[in-house]
Amino acid sequence: MTRSAAHGWFPRHRATTRRGRNVPYGMKTRVRDDELTRLRPLLAAEAAAEAVPGGIEAADLEQAVWVRLLELREPPADPAVWLRAAVRAEVRRAGRRLRRERRLEPPHAGPTVEQQALDAEQRRALRAAVARLPGRCPELMGAFISGADYTYPEIARELGISQGSLGPLRSRCLGCLRTILNTRVRTAVGPGKAP
Repeated sequence: MTRSAAHGWFPRHRATTRRGRNVPYGMKTRVRDDELTRLRPLLAAEAAAEAVPGGIEAADLEQAVWVRLLELREPPADPAVWLRAAVRAEVRRAGRRLRRERRLEPPHAGPTVEQQALDAEQRRALRAAVARLPGRCPELMGAFISGADYTYPEIARELGISQGSLGPLRSRCLGCLRTILNTRVRTAVGPGKAP
């Protein structure tokens, strides 16, 4: 296959116009350059209007219509009407193709064994740090990380404290937990040691 600058990729069978340019086999000088230039904005507008509802890219739609036009043996009687009909026909064809094709869903990939081991280690480290918290913090933070969706009134009733003091206590406990976890990370790595 060779490439013609005027018309794109065409089969090897060619005819030659009076100007010496190559055109596809069967295409006479039926659609002149000025007609193609005049049809470009119309095709762009029609393709843009039909592309989104049809589920096809506008550029792909335009290209398919140009190919259909260049494959014609005879020029259309009214190129603008033919172009509108061709755009709609290509949208219908693309719709049928999309309905036939099945979208492949990637297999549900759960966490890898390595990720599961890392998650378990993080949970163990968090529980160990929570156990080292002072005062009522272990019970409070245990309620938050337990996985059950306890409400503030339930936690306050269980701990025997007022609901209004839960927020400040939670804040202090999170600060202590942050300090314990940061200290654990710094001592595990140490200065000048790579993790």
